[in-house]
Amino acid sequence: MIRIATAGFHHESNTFSTVPASLDKFRHSGWLDGDGIRAEYGTARTSLSGFLAACAEDPEVELVPLFYTHLTPMAAITHEAIGVIMEQAVGVIRDNGPWDAVLLPQHGAAVSETWPDPDGEFVRRVREVVGPDVPIGVALDMHANVSAAMIENADITTVYQTTPHIDAFEQAVLCARLILRMVRGEIHPTTALRTPPLVVNILNQGTSDEPMASLMRIADAERARPGVLTLSVVEGYPYADVAEMGMSFIVTTDDDPALAAEIADSLAAAAWKMRAALNTGGVTMDAALTRAAAAAAHPVALFDMGDNVGGGSTADSTFLLHAARRLGVSGLLQAVYDPDAVAACQKAGVGGKVSFAVGGKVDDMHGTPFPVTGTVTALSDGDYEETGPTHGGYRFFSDGPSAAMRTDDGHTLVLISLPGGTRSLQQFRSLGIEPREAKILIAKGVHSPRPQVEPIAKEMIWVNTPGRTSADLSTFTYRHRRRPIYPLDPMAEG
Repeated sequence: MIRIATAGFHHESNTFSTVPASLDKFRHSGWLDGDGIRAEYGTARTSLSGFLAACAEDPEVELVPLFYTHLTPMAAITHEAIGVIMEQAVGVIRDNGPWDAVLLPQHGAAVSETWPDPDGEFVRRVREVVGPDVPIGVALDMHANVSAAMIENADITTVYQTTPHIDAFEQAVLCARLILRMVRGEIHPTTALRTPPLVVNILNQGTSDEPMASLMRIADAERARPGVLTLSVVEGYPYADVAEMGMSFIVTTDDDPALAAEIADSLAAAAWKMRAALNTGGVTMDAALTRAAAAAAHPVALFDMGDNVGGGSTADSTFLLHAARRLGVSGLLQAVYDPDAVAACQKAGVGGKVSFAVGGKVDDMHGTPFPVTGTVTALSDGDYEETGPTHGGYRFFSDGPSAAMRTDDGHTLVLISLPGGTRSLQQFRSLGIEPREAKILIAKGVHSPRPQVEPIAKEMIWVNTPGRTSADLSTFTYRHRRRPIYPLDPMAEG
């Protein structure tokens, strides 16, 4: 039997957030080993799911899931948390070997108080434990800020190639299959990494939208060349103030380093030519709301870019609610993180009248609390399951105790006790709300809501709201990024 270990952690760290990624948050979100990993991810479509499936299809392979923890994006991982996580993840690999290979389900944009590149540090430590001859495969998110440490200490690195991320499973399957071919001596991977001085605005990262779609077509043509094992366009994560922040390209060939370097250079040059088109803005709040209210068909989906929960925002932005009230626009359907409001709804009960100010409480970046009076229409535990396509392939979700209310001025609010984005429309349906019947659906995210929202929306508008994930990168103060880098330094040269 070929014996393979899998262990890791998954976090996208928004260094502009004020909510630290603490150990208790990781433990609450999910601290899994063997059977727990299989139960959570055996039927999902995540990277871990892909590892499990690829190894299960080969009767000569035993995949041993050892440890995994995942936390929704927020600020940097604390000293305590990363110390415990690192020792746990590396320790179980060290203590349960020997291994024929190792598969690591990372994100690639984690930041910690201890190490600015904990993903790279983890891969380096795993290499140190297993030695130079044991193949290591790493599956990353397309928003990874890829470091040399990640690539130099791994043999195969695959990355989601869709935004929204609907191919996490497939890319992990590819990673595992290539690692198995390496174990059997069938291939000898050689990898080139290129990191041009380029940030891609989050608004322009949709891989089915131009200009990113054109870049992906160029990548597809290069991927088809003989000798290429895997090729990844990596969009990067602009809300992490680290040296690696920005776009990158990873090309792995079968024992042909010159080809890998040639293709990586070509892709970096192609992206550089598109740099201006890869950095354009969204629509203002007033324009978006006015357009949505006047639309002939509904629902119209407004993507609240400044409160992109999947990018590390708070889920309690009220900017659009305040703007709608000022403009006299009604009919918004929106989820808002506010545990106190949930508690008030629970006390009033279904059918009860409530009056409070909701949202705008986590920090001073996402608006002020929004006063409402209305009727509680539903209560739930906030757990729901999505069997359709989701960003990242996740299936099980929890928003904590939740409530739905209809406000007297015509809005429908879903109030949640844990920060949650709009990754699944079950967030609304589990509380008896059908989003197809909404007039204006506020989607908390930029690309993550699309697999669910796009099939029902008559129109989609990306709104340049303020917040921790604003599309306007000039609103953030970077201290550790590369310099120069476009567009933060307009005179940067590729």
